[in-house]
Amino acid sequence: MSNQEYYDVDSGTQMNFDFKGFLFRIVGLWKLIVVCVILALLTAYFINVRKQNVYMLSSLISVENDQNPFFTSNTSISFNWGGVSGKMGKTITTIQTRTHNEKVVDSLEFYMGYYKEGEYQKIDIYKKAPFVVSLDKTKPQVLNEHIGIKFLTEETFEVFTEFESDRRQAQLYGTKEKIGVNVPVGIFKKTYKLNETINLPFFNAEISKRDLKKIKPNTTFFIKFENFDGVVNSYKQKIGVRPFSKSSASVLEMYLSGNNKSKIVDYLNTTASILISSELERKNLYASNTIKFIDSSLQTVDSDLQDVNKEMNDFRRKNKVFDVSAEMNEVSSKLQAFESQKENEKTKLDYLDYLESYLNTKTNYIKIAAPTSVGIEETNILNSVEKITSLAIERQNLEYTTREGTDFFRDLDRKIDAEKNVLLETIDATKTTIGLQLNTINRNIALLEAKLSNLPEDQQQYLKIQRKLTISQEAYNVYMAKRSEAAIVKAANISDIAIIDEAKDIGGGLIGPNKELNYIMALMMGFFIPVLLIFCIFLFDTTIHGSEDIERLSSIPILGLVGKYKHVNNLVVFEKPKSAVAESFRAIRSSLQFVLNGKESNQGRSILITSSIGGEGKTFCSINIATVYALSGKKTILLGLDLRKPKIFDDFGLTNDHGVVNYLIGEKTFDEVNNHTHIDNLDVVPSGPIPPNPSELLMSEKMKALILDLRKTYDIIILDTPPLGLVTDALELVKYVDTSIFMVRLDYTKKGMLQLINAKYRNGEIKNINFILNFYKPKNNNYGYGYGYGYGYGVYGSTYHVDNKKTFFQRIKSFIKKT
Repeated sequence: MSNQEYYDVDSGTQMNFDFKGFLFRIVGLWKLIVVCVILALLTAYFINVRKQNVYMLSSLISVENDQNPFFTSNTSISFNWGGVSGKMGKTITTIQTRTHNEKVVDSLEFYMGYYKEGEYQKIDIYKKAPFVVSLDKTKPQVLNEHIGIKFLTEETFEVFTEFESDRRQAQLYGTKEKIGVNVPVGIFKKTYKLNETINLPFFNAEISKRDLKKIKPNTTFFIKFENFDGVVNSYKQKIGVRPFSKSSASVLEMYLSGNNKSKIVDYLNTTASILISSELERKNLYASNTIKFIDSSLQTVDSDLQDVNKEMNDFRRKNKVFDVSAEMNEVSSKLQAFESQKENEKTKLDYLDYLESYLNTKTNYIKIAAPTSVGIEETNILNSVEKITSLAIERQNLEYTTREGTDFFRDLDRKIDAEKNVLLETIDATKTTIGLQLNTINRNIALLEAKLSNLPEDQQQYLKIQRKLTISQEAYNVYMAKRSEAAIVKAANISDIAIIDEAKDIGGGLIGPNKELNYIMALMMGFFIPVLLIFCIFLFDTTIHGSEDIERLSSIPILGLVGKYKHVNNLVVFEKPKSAVAESFRAIRSSLQFVLNGKESNQGRSILITSSIGGEGKTFCSINIATVYALSGKKTILLGLDLRKPKIFDDFGLTNDHGVVNYLIGEKTFDEVNNHTHIDNLDVVPSGPIPPNPSELLMSEKMKALILDLRKTYDIIILDTPPLGLVTDALELVKYVDTSIFMVRLDYTKKGMLQLINAKYRNGEIKNINFILNFYKPKNNNYGYGYGYGYGYGVYGSTYHVDNKKTFFQRIKSFIKKT
């Protein structure tokens, strides 16, 4: 028993995994593995030929610092472009926002697709279609339906489709509203001309010829409309952006994958164009607000200038021209200078009042005009306005990607409020300072006006009108100069985002499907899936399949092997003496000679044959072992001691009316129940009627006496006993026999059944026991002397054994075993 391990619960010895057996099982099922590999490769092939190619293209854009070629240190108006910090991150975030992708999808109308029928599916042809569909976005277009366009001639076409129900969902692409529409049920066809308006419940558009494309008659295309939000979300998830390299920190790479390269190119380039225009619009916003503020101030100044001019003209018509002294002209000039300063300070006060009111009443601070547009040079005010505007723009950008009420918004709002409070305090302080300056100016004006009071009244009035005219003209000139400067800066403004390398289809870009990888994966799955299935079946398989299982699970020797053979009855040795099965029983007889010769006795030899459960071939082997001994000239008797399920009588043409039971209870003599068969030297005693107490009868003294008597009369006594794994009857008979045979039916007997016989063998309850393997199938499909053989033997019966119906899993296992 060296190097053998058998399953023994009592002793604690556990069964190890039979790796060698597992490898043999894989080799035995190589056909199944080959079939699975072929099926997997065929699946990969069909996936490769049916799946559309996937391409990836990219483009490069740069994100630079704020720039304007006309914005220099000599420019009197200070503009704020929103700051430069975080511009790369904002651009990356913007590209992946829903708002930005909505603009791109809407401008390209990618919710509408052009298709033609391919070999396996409809293919998106985009600009390769020889026609263009111009939608009426105020009317509904049916969603997720292929609308056929069949050209009958170069100028006429047929719109066709088929609806199974009268209600479909449609979308108004002008407002993006989805509504239900009534559609014609069944096949629909209608003919139109190019550029003719199509007004249908499900399709509203005009179809025109695409430039440089030729329409071929009898060609068919399809139009399909998709949900706008769904298309936007798809591109939002697919478009990617990343820094181009560490050395080019201001360069971003945008990339996109899809099935149509022309659509990828257009989407990437349109994305860049919209980014550029949006950034320029953002930068121009501050300058535009300043120009609007100056325009509103210019209207007031212009109106004042016209009034003063009219006043001067009226005065001159009514009065003669005066010759004012040089001294008075000098005083008037000084007075004019002070009045001009007064107007400038008033303008600053008006702006500060406007700014204070704006901060207290508005929540969007991106429309603040530049303080320098009215001459305010207060550093604290300029810095505060710049910070508030910058924070307001940052908050506006954040609204595209972040939900309102998050910590980011709360943090920005706190910063804006803090800076606003600082600015309001600065405004109050500045207004106080300007008020003090106005008081000083007013005192100086009063002193100079007192000097002019000695002049005649009409001369005083003339000088006063002249000063007002000069001041109004200067104010008008200043505002016009500042407006021109702001307009020049705005016109010369350029976006901080520029295209470095636009997307272009120059060939290549294919990223899928990876056909080689698909074949490799198919090869691996085709091999490993059946191997894994075999492993699971092997791991959970509790059935004995070969002699190597017996040798691994038990130390009890194997006496012989019996193959399968189809025959009408159990008398194979007698009726088919040249069969391989008959030869195997003769080999068993020879092996038994070595076993029995070891026991010194001048009387007949007794052999007990049992099994674990019914259906393992116990009765079949009992009959044929008895037959092979009888044919060798040994006087043999076969006792049917399976009193619970009598079986051996029918093959000999006997009945079971009388047998061992009748003898043991004293109804019949032994000669009355003993039957001479048509086989020389073979007598058979059937079991007889099923008794209520079979164990007690087999334990009786009469049974013991019977065996002793038969030893004197017969050379070989074969005892066909009940299954050892179900009842204890066989154990009562072991003490009367010279050797015992335990039947194991391959692919039927459970491994756990050997626990019982191992335990009894180890404890000495059964001695001199051997295994016979029934239904043996050699690995190379040859056995013994090269005969192909087999024997179909039915199950033992339902008396001892559980229901023999196979489960679905067992049927799969059986199929794999047969493969």
